[in-house]
Amino acid sequence: MDAQNALKLISNSSLKENAPSFDVGDTVRVQVRIKEGDKYRLQAFEGTVIAKRHGGIQETFTVRRVAHGTGVERVFPVHSPVVDSVTVIRHGKVRRSKLYYLRDRVGKAAKLKEKI
Repeated sequence: MDAQNALKLISNSSLKENAPSFDVGDTVRVQVRIKEGDKYRLQAFEGTVIAKRHGGIQETFTVRRVAHGTGVERVFPVHSPVVDSVTVIRHGKVRRSKLYYLRDRVGKAAKLKEKI
């Protein structure tokens, strides 16, 4: 059995029922579970969703934020147990499916208008 067939079998049974609904351009707060020793804690990562890839069980999304003047991007699998929750802070008005052009923008030029 190859990997694609295995993923299809898994995807039919183990998709998250309450998978978060958000779009590219939205500002989201992702609660990530971090293991420290034998305990877990939640760490928030807030930023703009600049890409969503694939679909089904292997769907991922990329979140970008600027921390201390440096751009930080993280890729999260939607159906991962590491991602505890995704909260939408604001909806952005965009006309593209990938917002990689935001990497070249600085300051207020990197902001997106809010969807009304």
